[in-house]
Amino acid sequence: MRVLVIGGSGVVGRPTVSALVRRGHRVALLSRQGTAGPAGTEAFQGDLTTGAGLDRALAGADCVVDCANITTMSRRTAVRWFTDTTTRLGRLAADAGATHHVVLSIVGIDKVPYGYYTAKLAQEDAVLTGPVPATVLRATQFHEFAGQMMERMTVGRFALVPAMITQPIAAGEVGEALAEVVDAGPAGRVPDIGGPRVERLPDLARQLVRHRGQRRTVVPVRLPGRAGRAMNGPEQLPGDGAVLRGPTFAEWLGSVPRS
Repeated sequence: MRVLVIGGSGVVGRPTVSALVRRGHRVALLSRQGTAGPAGTEAFQGDLTTGAGLDRALAGADCVVDCANITTMSRRTAVRWFTDTTTRLGRLAADAGATHHVVLSIVGIDKVPYGYYTAKLAQEDAVLTGPVPATVLRATQFHEFAGQMMERMTVGRFALVPAMITQPIAAGEVGEALAEVVDAGPAGRVPDIGGPRVERLPDLARQLVRHRGQRRTVVPVRLPGRAGRAMNGPEQLPGDGAVLRGPTFAEWLGSVPRS
C-alpha cells in the first residue's frame, strides 16, 4: 500500500513514517520544507493552506495520514485552518483514488472548552463526513509536550508551564498506533490511546529541566476560565475503553539525550 503522511517530518509524523516502513508500506511524506525521511521513502514539499504540491504527493496514494498542525491562539483561525485543509485534502485524496483518510486528534476535545480543541472537533467532523472513508484516532498529549511548552513560554530563567493534568504518551507509540490504524482500514472513531500514568505537566517540565541540567525555574500557570478548570481535572484523561501504551514519562526520559 502507498501511504502519504502529511506533516511527516513532525514530532509524531516521523515515527509514523518509520512504523509504516517497518510494516512494508511504500511511504511518502509531505512537509512545508520537503524534509527527507528514512531510506526508501519519498519526500514532497507542499502547503496544505494553499494546496500547492498536494496533487503530486497524492498521486497513487491508497491512504493519507494527517498529522499536520498549526500554532495559533485564535479559535477562529484554528477552526478555519483545520476545516479548510481537511476538506481540501479529502477532496484531492478522493480525486487521486485514495480509499482511507486518517486523522490524528486529541483526547478530551469534546469536554474542554478550548479554542484549539474546538478546531480539532471541526476537523474530525470534516474528515468523517468527507468523500474518503476515514478513521479518527485520539491521543493524549505526547511526552514531548512538556518541552514544547517550555520552549514557547520561557521568560529569562523562568519557564511558564500550564497547570494541567495529563496522561502523556510517547510520540513513537502514537506512530505505531497510526500504522496499526492504516493496516486495519477505515473504522470511523477508534478507541482513544494514552500513556500509562497520570501526571502533572509542571512536574514533567521539572524532570526535563533536571535531566538537561538547565538553570531554569518552572512556574505553573493556571489557565483562566472553564477551559483552565477542565484542563486541571480528569476531562483530558483517557476514559473507559481507551488503550494505554508505555513507556512512562520517566522511562522515556531515560532514552532522551541530555543536550
